[in-house]
Amino acid sequence: MKRRALWILLSGASTALFSLSAFPAPPYSPPEMQTFDNRRDLPLLPMMAEHQKRSMRGHLQAVSDIVAALASDDFASIEKSASRIGFSEGMGHMCENFGRAAPGFTEQALAFHHTADRIGEAARAHDRGQIISALSDTLVACTGCHAKWKQRVVDDATWQQLTANARSNSTEEHD
Repeated sequence: MKRRALWILLSGASTALFSLSAFPAPPYSPPEMQTFDNRRDLPLLPMMAEHQKRSMRGHLQAVSDIVAALASDDFASIEKSASRIGFSEGMGHMCENFGRAAPGFTEQALAFHHTADRIGEAARAHDRGQIISALSDTLVACTGCHAKWKQRVVDDATWQQLTANARSNSTEEHD
């Protein structure tokens, strides 16, 4: 009974979050509101920003699916859902590209995906306690990233300048 109540609660919460995502954020942040948001900018081109938002929604859906599968001890589904947010070469390249103009972002994003890998490992072992622990670590990584970064949509010229500056700074650090 407790499992069912937990599943209903979490399913309802994720449904509410997805319904809120149907309302787009305003295209700007009024200057007076910027003083309240101390997160670091994550400069992205418009299509990158949209792609990242879709990915984040997919990550949230995967977490919801993991919780639902955990309620019925469906370890195969937990492993499958965890693989959607775990590390892959393609995911690594995407994180690197998104972080090209924001030092520190790539490392934090990759850490999130590596924590998600532990969910799949625990599911293969049919270890509920480790699944819950790994899921908790993944959510901490997820919320930590959202607490530190905010998207800043930039035009192509700004993106080129920012990424050129990041490349030159990276080269200077290695010399």
